[in-house]
Amino acid sequence: MEGLEKKKYWIWLSLIPHLGSKKKQDLLKQYKNPQVIYHLKENELYKVKGIGEKTIENILNQDIRDSVANHIEYMLKNDIDIISIYDKEYPNILKQIYDFPMSLYCKGNRNILNDKSIAIVGCREVSKYGEGATKYFSYHLIQKGINVISGLAKGVDSYAHKGAICGQVDSYTQGQDCGKCGKTIAVVGNGLDMVYPKENQLLAEEIVKKGGTILSEYPLGTKPERMNFPARNRIISGMSQGVLVVEAKEKSGTLITVDFALEQGREVFVVPGNINSINSVGTNRLIQQGAKLVTNYHEIF
Repeated sequence: MEGLEKKKYWIWLSLIPHLGSKKKQDLLKQYKNPQVIYHLKENELYKVKGIGEKTIENILNQDIRDSVANHIEYMLKNDIDIISIYDKEYPNILKQIYDFPMSLYCKGNRNILNDKSIAIVGCREVSKYGEGATKYFSYHLIQKGINVISGLAKGVDSYAHKGAICGQVDSYTQGQDCGKCGKTIAVVGNGLDMVYPKENQLLAEEIVKKGGTILSEYPLGTKPERMNFPARNRIISGMSQGVLVVEAKEKSGTLITVDFALEQGREVFVVPGNINSINSVGTNRLIQQGAKLVTNYHEIF
């Protein structure tokens, strides 16, 4: 955290609107670091292939540059860091995907980001069956030394994080002691100066307190807009060795994560569901299409 001032150019780069991950990759291949890009003149920027006039205006925008100091001040006060692709803590597995983020804002334990992880995802309107299954798998994966990644949303995401945290287990553990505390990673679609949904504020605090991490590619002040979540999902699957799906409706956003996982070469595991439940239409179809059906945590290993 003490080196945050040295990372100001990464913060600046993250603040430039309408400059996607792939374009940032291209710029950094050419110029090596954001400090060089920061000091480019207007005539030099016009020579860069693939960026238009509006993007050049944003790169040169003085208001954006002036706002970096406020970001650093807030980040220092609230223990928020930024990790770039050049930092050893940046998840190596994430660099394998096509449009990996060039930096990640991080609150919590940055030293677990290269540990083995499984993503657990599913629908927001989760049933009691889905809640129990999510906690069961999350709890037991943690006990086996596998970190659990999810998106801090309502439903399956929340129970995935809770199942990983000490003391948040249920009857699926068959009366076992809590065991070791779990380290869980939440990847969110907004800036780390807010928690979405608001009812997960205490859960977010508990994740960090128990040695976990909250991550976002979005700078402070970014609201949880709808378009952010598909992009967030590519990070959830990209950081994971595999993705476990618990309950997904026919047109669930969860299936976007599955698509990313398959694209990225990750294994997809699915908990089978009740054939009479709308929450199981998506999951049961994934099994029909060849995803691996799992009924206990041993089958994931």
